[in-house]
Amino acid sequence: MTRVTMEQKRAKDAWEKAEEGLHQHGKDYVNDAKALPALIMNSGLMQVMAFLEQKGGRHATLGRHLRQWLHRARGTPEDFNGFMETMMQADSRRFQAVTAEAFAWLRWLRQMAAAREEIGQ
Repeated sequence: MTRVTMEQKRAKDAWEKAEEGLHQHGKDYVNDAKALPALIMNSGLMQVMAFLEQKGGRHATLGRHLRQWLHRARGTPEDFNGFMETMMQADSRRFQAVTAEAFAWLRWLRQMAAAREEIGQ
């Protein structure tokens, strides 16, 4: 039995989420996925998650996709309120680990969303 690496898991999840995001929101989802890492770098993970939730629509979809991945990879709650409460109470090591995982997954999402857009999903 072949052992799947964390990178492969991220890639598979991002591939699937990119398909859903493109199907629901088109090119706007791709553009938002490309911009999200810089936004997190500038404002922080919690602030960006709150922004995505508040904006709704495609932004909320992107936030939900990221929370779903972080739930699988780092055990954070999938729901917005639970995620925010958990992160507010996290020690700095856990907070940094969750943020690092968000960046690792987003690197894949950016590429997968752009590739799916290019091939027409």
